[in-house]
Amino acid sequence: MIEFGWQFFAVGIPAIIFGGISKGGFGSGASFIAGAILALVVPPGAALGIVLPLFMVVDAATLKPYWGKWHWPSAKHLMIGAVPGCTIAASLYAIVDGDFFRLFIGVICLAFVAFQLSRALGWLSVREVPFSAPLAWLAGMVSGFTSFVSHAGGPPSAVFLLSQGLRKTAYQATTVVVFWAINWMKAVPYAFLGIFSWDTIMGSLLLAPFALLGAWIGVKAHHLVPERLFFGLTYVLLVLTGIRLIWIALA
Repeated sequence: MIEFGWQFFAVGIPAIIFGGISKGGFGSGASFIAGAILALVVPPGAALGIVLPLFMVVDAATLKPYWGKWHWPSAKHLMIGAVPGCTIAASLYAIVDGDFFRLFIGVICLAFVAFQLSRALGWLSVREVPFSAPLAWLAGMVSGFTSFVSHAGGPPSAVFLLSQGLRKTAYQATTVVVFWAINWMKAVPYAFLGIFSWDTIMGSLLLAPFALLGAWIGVKAHHLVPERLFFGLTYVLLVLTGIRLIWIALA
């Protein structure tokens, strides 16, 4: 039984607004923190059930502003890779320990930002990685798996997309359409696994306006923030996400 007292709203409202901003304007890399923060006041399984419909609301609100601006080869192959990732996660949900994957992805986040910083400072001179369907499938599979078990699918997709050298709107639009698809992949298994309940539905309804507010702020911020600053903020979010993932895994 979830208590919808002041603690729920004090923690849930800023968490969901932050998640909406991240998904709506900054590539979804840190949006998973919304669920992690919400799990401070509700059971972790209930947090998953509350957050997924809210993220689907954000997806629906942000598809139109970014429609057709995505890099379709990357989006298509990430979605293809996500299918087995979600399938494996659904099959292993009751027994899987997601901490290994959180630790692995957290290390990748930090290593990728260190790599990009080294390039920017001239310590390394390496060409951007050309598009590779197998790499996209791998990133999509990891994204599908980690998104299913903890809504943390953003970092592996972000690492892959940022390595392609996409411009900021193409990058953002690609994350929007990819996670719109992944979240729909998760919805039916969540229902069969009992992750949704009347309590989680009520929690989602109570927080839905704040998810839309976060999405609106994210879209506006995306268009107002210059490209260089945008990717700088994205790398900061990746660092914070990586640290948080490692902390959760080790704790």
